[in-house]
Amino acid sequence: MARYSYQARNGQGQEVRGDLEAPSQAAVADSLLRRSLVPVKIELAPEKSEGFDFKSLLEKPIDLDELVIFSRQMYALTKAGVPMLAAISGLAEASHSALVKRTLDELVEQLESGRPLSTAMAAHPKVFNRMYISMVHVGENTGQLEETFFQLAQYLEKEQETRRRIKAAVRYPTFVLIAIGLAMVVLNIMVIPKFAEMFAQFNAELPWPTRFLIGMSDMFVNYWPLMLITLVLLVVGVRTYVNTEKGRLNWDRIKVRLPIIGSIIGRSTLERYSRSFSIMLKAGVPINQALTLVASAVDNAFMSERIADMRREIERGDSLLRTSRRSELFTPLVLQMVAVGEETGRIDELLLEAADYYEREVDFDLKSLTARIEPILITVVAIMVLILALGIFTPMWDMMRAVRGG
Repeated sequence: MARYSYQARNGQGQEVRGDLEAPSQAAVADSLLRRSLVPVKIELAPEKSEGFDFKSLLEKPIDLDELVIFSRQMYALTKAGVPMLAAISGLAEASHSALVKRTLDELVEQLESGRPLSTAMAAHPKVFNRMYISMVHVGENTGQLEETFFQLAQYLEKEQETRRRIKAAVRYPTFVLIAIGLAMVVLNIMVIPKFAEMFAQFNAELPWPTRFLIGMSDMFVNYWPLMLITLVLLVVGVRTYVNTEKGRLNWDRIKVRLPIIGSIIGRSTLERYSRSFSIMLKAGVPINQALTLVASAVDNAFMSERIADMRREIERGDSLLRTSRRSELFTPLVLQMVAVGEETGRIDELLLEAADYYEREVDFDLKSLTARIEPILITVVAIMVLILALGIFTPMWDMMRAVRGG
């Protein structure tokens, strides 16, 4: 949610100026009209430069678990008819997280000063993202805040489950790769140098696997500080590049095109797109604004750029089906659902079915991920063992034959 500067006139024709936090200029205009002010000019307020907040820098963003619990609790309290101030005050007292407690206390203060809940939430981007705030804003304006919290809780639970499945699926391959890396370091530093000393005593010509292993070992033993510095600089350089706008775009494009896991990343991102887009449309958010918010919710710069292009084409009068087809992001089945949804006016329901379809596809891919990666890992280990065996045992056999022949 952004901060807007406005100029307006009251009932006596006097000019009124101020700032207001809202999801869009239209929301600012609606808020001014409700206060009997006629908007004259509304524009984005310049960002204020603030001092360095070390406490905020060290503080971690809220866990998804805590946001799910908060949404569930707010749904239960609003459904029971508990006043908003009393509900948030009670949750603040019962919270065990310092960040959540401080955030809820500040929400209470801002609500007491007359601010809407969505505006108060916008001051806490580490806790509430843009989609969450916009959903709450729509719920406030439509009188369906209770249903909004229920929809948000369901969406966040699905997101949480998808993340857990992905982490569980990549845990085994990650451990295997770490073990292979550690084994290579130990072999090159502690094992191969002993064999190299033994081979050097015979002054025999060594085969290429042995020379390769000894060369690798010498590099690890003699140049490990340089290798370590190079590795650190490489990691820092890659992270710095990925944090730039161009780097993030290129990295996210590469991620969805990686073999084996690229399709899983792409489908999980499209599941997030379909589910969040469905929830926004069901809540009554206009389609162009919903696409803007969904573009930031998918957490992939490459797909966000494609979704932003879809929004611009829709604003020029094109249909969602044609823009979706030109984006080249969706499968034919999902495009067919979008087509039926546009014809029947039930696009939010069919997008939710598309999200369920992607969820089933991701679930199947995750279950078979280990089986697909295992042959690659076994091949890598086999090649390492083969080179190690040829490099160590071949010269030993040659020496044994030389000794017997002598």
